[in-house]
Amino acid sequence: MEICPIFASLRKHRIPAILIVLEIALACAVLCNAVFMIGKRIGDIRIPNAIDERGLSVVVLNGTDPKLAASDIPRNIASLRTIAGVQSVGVTSTLPLSRNNWGWSFGLKSDSAMTDKNTFNVSLYFLGVGADQTLGLQLKQGRFFNADEYADSTLGGSALPSTHVVLVTEGLAHQLWPDKSALGQSIYSKPYYYTVVGVVADVVRPQASIHSTQRSYASTFYPLQPDATLGYYLLRSAPQDRARIVRAAEQKLGEINPAAVAKGQTFDDIRGQYFADMSSMAWMLVLVCVVMLAVTAFGIVGLTSFWVAQRRRQIGIRRAVGATRGDILSYFRTENFLLTGMGVVLGMALAFGINIYLMHHYEMDRMPWYYLPASAVALWLLGQLAVLGPALRAAAVPPVVATRSV
Repeated sequence: MEICPIFASLRKHRIPAILIVLEIALACAVLCNAVFMIGKRIGDIRIPNAIDERGLSVVVLNGTDPKLAASDIPRNIASLRTIAGVQSVGVTSTLPLSRNNWGWSFGLKSDSAMTDKNTFNVSLYFLGVGADQTLGLQLKQGRFFNADEYADSTLGGSALPSTHVVLVTEGLAHQLWPDKSALGQSIYSKPYYYTVVGVVADVVRPQASIHSTQRSYASTFYPLQPDATLGYYLLRSAPQDRARIVRAAEQKLGEINPAAVAKGQTFDDIRGQYFADMSSMAWMLVLVCVVMLAVTAFGIVGLTSFWVAQRRRQIGIRRAVGATRGDILSYFRTENFLLTGMGVVLGMALAFGINIYLMHHYEMDRMPWYYLPASAVALWLLGQLAVLGPALRAAAVPPVVATRSV
């Protein structure tokens, strides 16, 4: 079909044509960036975490006497092991995605201090005996801590434990020692130093970074004998038993620690709570996309229906001189395709500009190029579906009725 008559007709109806083009351009710009942000949020929510989350439950015990930790913690662990279905029990200072982050800065030189510029920030996990197994840490190189290292590691009022051994995540090891093995290497923060004895698969920090996946896995693990810092009791079980075991663990810890408060939950609950706001934002963006697409579709339907009513005489004349219903249908669909194409070109430029603005002001990532053609195709399909109804009504107008409506 020749498009010159279509352009001639659009020039006579500039205002409606410009409105449709601008509407489609706005929809394209919003759709590209919104879908990109939805994908980014979903990726953040599904951030990999190299522990066995499915069978993990935790009970946090608050209000205990710190001076009695050396005796209370082994007693509490022994009591939790008696719960039917519990496979292993451990205790730690914090958990991934718990928001209870204990951070510290280390360097690679023996004279590195915490306040030096060339240090790297990590999260500290203090592990009691058995916590590595209960968490489900995956050893990639080296070994886990031995009994002597647990027994010799204390805090004693210091910020860091007295041990000199550490486990690091695989991502952190590649970041610090990209060209050599991390085993046997040391990290320093005067007066502390720790030698890497094992490398584990990437475990997320208690406070993950949404702007840097690399920073999200900067985790380190230290052995620690029973201490008041260890307040997260971990329980490994079959996934279907977790709810029952959490209730039983709360009851047992409450009975033997009457002055303390025990609150339990599954790790799935911890992950869900951590990403609740992000999940809500993703659903809000989905709603924005749906509303924008609906408004665009209704706009196309309304303006096309208006044009059909205005062009009844032209339609009738074309039908009278031999145009088929297919010709009329093709005319309106081609017209919509051209308008959508102009809107999409303008919208892709606008989408790119919005993404650049978000990158500079809100630390957004650069939007991959394929979001632009994908949105263009989606809007072309939407336009063709939206114009189909008015175009079919135009094609169904008999020549006699059309000419009598003059």
